[in-house]
Amino acid sequence: MGLRVVGAGLPRTGTTSLKATLEQLLGGRCYHMAELGQRVEHDGPLWWSALNGDPDQLDELLAGWDAAVDWPASIFWRELADHHPDAPVILSRRSDSAAWWRSADETVWEVMRRVSTGDDTRMREFQVSMRRAAGLGDDWDDEAVARAWYDAHNAAVVEAIPPERLLVWQPSDGPAPIAERLGLPTPDGPAIHANTTAEFRTNTNLDGEAPPDS
Repeated sequence: MGLRVVGAGLPRTGTTSLKATLEQLLGGRCYHMAELGQRVEHDGPLWWSALNGDPDQLDELLAGWDAAVDWPASIFWRELADHHPDAPVILSRRSDSAAWWRSADETVWEVMRRVSTGDDTRMREFQVSMRRAAGLGDDWDDEAVARAWYDAHNAAVVEAIPPERLLVWQPSDGPAPIAERLGLPTPDGPAIHANTTAEFRTNTNLDGEAPPDS
């Protein structure tokens, strides 16, 4: 059947909340970076190949999944959107680049900093490949560069995907616009808000007191 939803949003744009919302709405599975951690022995080499110029691996990686969000899948939003032309594309984002950077700086970027100076060569090389494939160079840890990249990424998605196919979404929007776009009833209950900055820092064993979620 192929993907029913393609996620184009960057990390720290509510992708964990989006994953949970899509799984609730679709009654299926949504690929996310968290899934890679559980399937690294099988999926890791395939993602490595895809990130280094062989996107044909995406068929095997995402076979049986109903949706895909977050890195590394969203790095390939163009390829996935082309390969699954009937799937809506959801661009998850923060209110602006400053809000995104506050969250990314204390979470994903902090992990990347530690990996970049750590002893795990395989993980370091994998993260370099992800950044390179996503369009980030050696200056990825410069706030101005990262924020400009965030804005450019979002603009590229909006420009490439027809409005009738694209849903620009923030976590505060909740499930209603997603359900409407998919032609499904909106579920009862509050919007899902998962993997806050504090939760991320706890789950990844980052040192120090976790800052409030942005």
